[in-house]
Formats: sequence, structure tokens, C-alpha cells
Amino acid sequence: MRKKESKDIKNKKNISNKIDKQQKKVAKKMKKKEKGNILGRIFKINNKFNLVALIKNILLALGGGLLIGFLTRNSMIVYNNLKKPIFTPPAIIFPIVWTILYILMGIAAYRIYMNNKSGRDDKGAYFYYLIQLSINFLWSIIFFNFRLYGISFILIIVLVILIILTTIKFFKVDKIAGALMIPYILWVSFASMLTFFIWMFNEM
Repeated sequence: MRKKESKDIKNKKNISNKIDKQQKKVAKKMKKKEKGNILGRIFKINNKFNLVALIKNILLALGGGLLIGFLTRNSMIVYNNLKKPIFTPPAIIFPIVWTILYILMGIAAYRIYMNNKSGRDDKGAYFYYLIQLSINFLWSIIFFNFRLYGISFILIIVLVILIILTTIKFFKVDKIAGALMIPYILWVSFASMLTFFIWMFNEM
């Protein structure tokens, strides 16, 4: 009887172990599918993915940002010597944050671009995006190269307003595109506050 009982216990353990292994396998497959679904939701519009369009839109923002960084590189010494508020991030933070933001903006713009190609009217969303991007690049030149901090502050306020309008338009066309713009709004809002204090400490 005891042998039979021990065999039954072993068999039950083996069965439970097999079930656990199967459940783990199923859970892993589900996680892989979820990851695939998330990426699909971000990069596929109406079940279509266009790698060339994605690269173009990312390069428009990221490439422009890199060009501006190159054009303003000689102004960093002056910037480092400015009086700045205590909440100013270390200089290394800025290129990291902007790289991430430009990529997110590029993906958002790609989604709007793809919606346009599918025949959906974006009601000027992509146009607003290009305008705010141009002002974004212009701000860096005025702030770093020309050192016009008062004008830079006014310009960045205009930029924040345009980004918000662009984001609202993005949300109306594509919710994911709108959501991808939110970190950009937050960062530029913070940058506007930083610009104000730099203007106040160094020119007022």
C-alpha cells in the first residue's frame, strides 16, 4: 500500500511539474505576442508598415537636431559660464533627452504621415508639426549663437503653444501619435522655465 501511495504521489508531482512547465511556456509565448502587438500598434497604421517613411520622419527631426547641435557647438562655453537656476540639469542630459524626444516626435509624425497616405485628412496636423519643428531649430540658433535670451524666451513660449496645438491635432487623427508628443511638451515647458531664469539672471 505504501509503495502504491508513494508512486501515486510521484505521479501527481510529475503531472503538476509538466503542467507548470506548459503554463510557463504559454506565459512566455503570451509575453512575446504582447511585445509584438505593442510594436505593431506603434509602427503599423491600418496594418501597414513603411520603413522608408519611418526613417525619413525620424531623420527629419533627429538629423535636424544633430545639425543644430553642430551649428551651436562653439556656443557651449558661453552657456556653461552663464548664471543658471539650481534646477538646471547637467549638460550631458540635454543631448540624451533631445535624442529620445526627436525619435518619439519622428515616430509620431510618421503615424500622421501614414494616415495622410491612407487618405485620412489630418486637418493641418503635419503642417503644424513642421512649423513647430522649424521654430524648435530656430530657437537654438537665437539662444546659443545670438545669445538673445529675452527673444528666446518669447519664442519658446510660442513654441510650447504650437506644440500643444500640434499634439491636439495629432490626437484627433491618431491617439498614439498624440501620446508620443506628450514628453516633448513636458520637456519644452521645463526648458521655457529654464530660459526665463537664464534671461533674468544674465540680462535683466
